[in-house]
Amino acid sequence: MKVVILAGGLGTRISEESHLRPKPMIEVGGYPILWHIMKLYSAQGFNDFIICCGYRGYMIKEYFANYYLYRSDITFDFSDDNKMVVHSNVAEPWKVTLADTGERTQTGGRIKHIRAYVEDQKFMMTYGDGVADINLKALIEQHSKSGMTATLTAIQPSARYGVLDLDEDKNYVIGFREKAKEDANWINGGFMVLEPDVFNYIDGDMTFFEREPLNKLSDDGKLGVYRHYGYWQCMDTARDRSALESLWREGKAPWKVWE
Repeated sequence: MKVVILAGGLGTRISEESHLRPKPMIEVGGYPILWHIMKLYSAQGFNDFIICCGYRGYMIKEYFANYYLYRSDITFDFSDDNKMVVHSNVAEPWKVTLADTGERTQTGGRIKHIRAYVEDQKFMMTYGDGVADINLKALIEQHSKSGMTATLTAIQPSARYGVLDLDEDKNYVIGFREKAKEDANWINGGFMVLEPDVFNYIDGDMTFFEREPLNKLSDDGKLGVYRHYGYWQCMDTARDRSALESLWREGKAPWKVWE
């Protein structure tokens, strides 16, 4: 199954870093947060990625163009016709498609741009700034049994995010509300499974996926929810990045589900 990662936003709330590079390329433990996300998918058997690029997308392309060099021990012998010898390398089992989806395109528009790459198949989607110790196969299994067009992962952080109203007996979303500080309820944590019919809910480039499409899916009874009770963290601010960095440095990163 293909994995779509939204990696084109401006990252204005972490502007001290994002004015130099795309938010998904901000590093935690010496690796871009995008790499961490891909590793957690890959550790569970999902290796076919479509990355939706936008703001400074060329930096993401350059990273993957040089990934083999970054991860290998190499001797450059300039005395022998510029010979390059690779002594050892760490190859990932990844196929990575980097799609230009526009610098100012909104989340829904970015998803619509990559329709041709998912080939009318069910696919996964997440944001390029959040990590978790989520069981992806359990998420997919629940989605497949539900008959929903979309299933999102719900988590319970602080109340500074948009709030989901959930049916407590059945796994579907009743409503989708904007941020409410007095609420400390379930919110959209990304890590979604989407059927190709989801494209019919997206109008164009300026569509926020978290607004009209998710609300319409909810109204139609087609938006499922997978409750994740484990670790989840979005790198939204410099403080968030510092917290992630500390966990990684101390060897206590809960999202590191790979060896």
